[in-house]
Amino acid sequence: MLSARSLFQEIVENDASYQLFCSIAASGEAQGGWENARIAALLPESMRDLAPKVTRHGADEDKHGRIFNALLKKRGLEPVAVPPETDYTMLLEQRGIGLAHEKLRRDQRLTEEDVLVYLSHSRVTEQRAADQMDMLVKYFGDHPEVGKAIRMICNDEDNHLAYCHEELLGLAYAGHGRTIQRTLRECALAEIGVYRDVSLAVMDHMGRVLKWPGAKRAALALGIRAMYGYERVGGWRRMVDLRMPEPERRNALGGPAEPAPAF
Repeated sequence: MLSARSLFQEIVENDASYQLFCSIAASGEAQGGWENARIAALLPESMRDLAPKVTRHGADEDKHGRIFNALLKKRGLEPVAVPPETDYTMLLEQRGIGLAHEKLRRDQRLTEEDVLVYLSHSRVTEQRAADQMDMLVKYFGDHPEVGKAIRMICNDEDNHLAYCHEELLGLAYAGHGRTIQRTLRECALAEIGVYRDVSLAVMDHMGRVLKWPGAKRAALALGIRAMYGYERVGGWRRMVDLRMPEPERRNALGGPAEPAPAF
């Protein structure tokens, strides 16, 4: 029977598929860390108070990249090149979602609208990350090899999502509500298409590594496309609503990043 638990178990138990999985995850987190560091450095003067939180956001993502590389090292594996068709961050940028790397490489201050785009993009992508990590914790939070890492990353992703909600709500109350809602909708509708394409590409690579039969690969592709259909019809709306976090998650990025544990 196909299930998230059984698929991930197969991936973790095979060195080649595990190597690809951790490499894709580490690369995405490293890109996110760089993006946030650049955004923190380029914030407009009117929004410099956000700098510590944006910096913490990037530091957390850098930490996640190091965690995935440490998991590889623990098994005696090296990172491998990430196939372009599985590069979620790059494909989102190609769709015009988020702040372009070309803009972030310049030594030019961002605008307030750029910051709204960054936070809206993060709100959508952090929802995806939080959902995925919740699922992994449910099934593998006690796994002897990856459980500790999954639990730590899951907590961080929940903090990142809470931060996006809180900051966007504050900016909406300050008069940016229409721009935020429009940007969130654009980001969400683009993200679900990119997520479908990346999921299909990742499962295709995993299928070849793990020698899955054609019927299994076809069933997985059908499931991914069905999920996209659900999200396209209305499931995307969960990625654009804004709500104040629970008290324990407020000001979630207000302190220093926690160090990555040893693995």
